[in-house]
Amino acid sequence: MLEDLKSEIIVTAQEAQRTGLMRHRSGNVSALDKEKGLIVITPSGIDREALQIRDISVVRLEDLALIEGEKPSSETLMHAACYRVREDIRAIVHTHSPVATAFAVCERPVPAIVYEMFLFHTADGCIPVAPFARPGTKELADAVAGVIKENDLALMARHGAIAVGKSAEEALLAAHYIEEFATVYMHALQISQGKEPAAFTRDELDAWEYPEEILPHRK
Repeated sequence: MLEDLKSEIIVTAQEAQRTGLMRHRSGNVSALDKEKGLIVITPSGIDREALQIRDISVVRLEDLALIEGEKPSSETLMHAACYRVREDIRAIVHTHSPVATAFAVCERPVPAIVYEMFLFHTADGCIPVAPFARPGTKELADAVAGVIKENDLALMARHGAIAVGKSAEEALLAAHYIEEFATVYMHALQISQGKEPAAFTRDELDAWEYPEEILPHRK
């Protein structure tokens, strides 16, 4: 069932592991089949490089009933809660990437210090921090979903990071951007000896448009 989606999240999880976003079996990836109301999600405790189709779990979005698989991610509640608050998302990538997680540990949002933040929907033009709750709990699911409702990117206090998208590929790209934004912010703080760098406002990010001068002219 849903073999294509299973393959997609396996490829995504393996790429996340290879690039350092998910180390030591941490993190998880899911995708949603909206028409069927089913979530396809990675299992807990398996090396991403060893993942096979049979390892991927399928749960029902409505009540989290296990349809296929044996050990869905311990963060399945969180994934489901995020899908329920956003009609537009079809995939979620949760990582423990090191620099983003460091800011999450400090419960410190990452501001839009580079213009690429315009690529993502954020309520306040920064990567916000979802309040802390114990991993795997309904409290965590509710806290993260409350932030994801208005943001494509978020940190999870004392935990990690989460990114959403319309596909697993898009969500993975967003997760990479979280780590990149956090890394640039960290270096900027080091260079400025702790002084906050200038950041773009949400209005400034929304005002970006493709330059007309380089658009092809219609004949």
